[in-house]
Amino acid sequence: MTASFDVPGRFLCLPGYEWSGNTSMGGDRNIFFRREGRPIRRSSHILVEGQTSSRAVYTADELFRALAGEDAVVIAHVGGRYADLKYAHDGRLERSVEVHSTWGTFEWLLHDAFEQGYRVGVVCHSDDHKGRPGATKPGASTFGAIGGLTCYFMPELTRDALFEALRRRRHYGTTGMRLFLDLSGSFAEPVTAFVEDPRLARSEELSVREALMGDIIRPGKGPMQLAAEVIGTAPIDRVDVLHGTRVAQTVRPFTAADLGRRVRVLWQGAEYRGRGRETVWQGKLTLTGNRFLRFAPVNFLNPERKVQETNPGTALAWASVTTGNLAGVDLWLDDASRGTLRLETNVVSGEVELASLRDNLVQFEGGGLGRRLSIYRLPEDDWTRHVAFIHTVSFAGGADLPVYVRVTQADGNQAWSSPIYLVE
Repeated sequence: MTASFDVPGRFLCLPGYEWSGNTSMGGDRNIFFRREGRPIRRSSHILVEGQTSSRAVYTADELFRALAGEDAVVIAHVGGRYADLKYAHDGRLERSVEVHSTWGTFEWLLHDAFEQGYRVGVVCHSDDHKGRPGATKPGASTFGAIGGLTCYFMPELTRDALFEALRRRRHYGTTGMRLFLDLSGSFAEPVTAFVEDPRLARSEELSVREALMGDIIRPGKGPMQLAAEVIGTAPIDRVDVLHGTRVAQTVRPFTAADLGRRVRVLWQGAEYRGRGRETVWQGKLTLTGNRFLRFAPVNFLNPERKVQETNPGTALAWASVTTGNLAGVDLWLDDASRGTLRLETNVVSGEVELASLRDNLVQFEGGGLGRRLSIYRLPEDDWTRHVAFIHTVSFAGGADLPVYVRVTQADGNQAWSSPIYLVE
């Protein structure tokens, strides 16, 4: 069936399957093959009647051994069970990790890979259980996110080009929107680029002065000039440049002078990593000494969960769900710097004097997995969707330095580039 749908240059279709082992045995993986006719290695036969073509493979390390020598790629997946990279990983096959799907946002899985010293790219998938890739709104359910999309840098629409992009980490992921993201590095003097990860195999070495998304580079002592360009589908809130897990720079396409009477209240995070990770936010907002003229929800994706005005101009209440992603509400105030904003939720509460907010970001931590409330100002009217900048990176040696960007749009959507890895 996949062969009949695969039409090079027009529509690309791959054979593959999800290996659904419990996290204690390595956790979920997605396996894709370049060609048809390969066996499905099931994580269990407990729900299967009759005989199958292959025996069950119960653990992720055994799965990687079974796939050795296959023309396949493996992607660490987060679903009902999450992939445990510390339990098992084979960089010859597993080149990417999934940081977003309808199940939520899982940037922590990328951080797990960094902690282990793995060199992986970033993808985002759908997994909505409804067969609607690219249109996976969660509906009235415990899912709290839209399914993700991945952009692959390919010279042609063929399986060979896709596998080359996956194996070179030439791709970026989004929370479902078709955002343009370009990332490259340049060097004043030639540096060494590796065609393959030199930790895994003897690799061809290239002398280059430019690095592309996903590259592994030995920069020596010279700095890298990182060039980033973003064209969003909504105004750009911020672009964070990350060195591993640390935010090294935040770029915003407006200045403090552009901020007005618009105040954003965001909540985000999840309970924990496994199934049932969604946090249901029951919240209310009270404004004293001021009034809001209007309000607008941000990233309210479930139709049964809404923001309601409980007292005209001074109070709101909401029910919302996040599973690692963002949601919130914008207020357009009568006066930009007068009054007190009081937030009360079932997770964390806090109070902000608007006169002291200025261009600051105020946060209240809520425990769990990145749960927090954030309050900050934005320009009153919509602003640019285009951001371009240069960031200088110096590599001191030692452990890998993965350099990548995270984009956050004003509508709550996000995107992540695959890193450029600076290595010794």
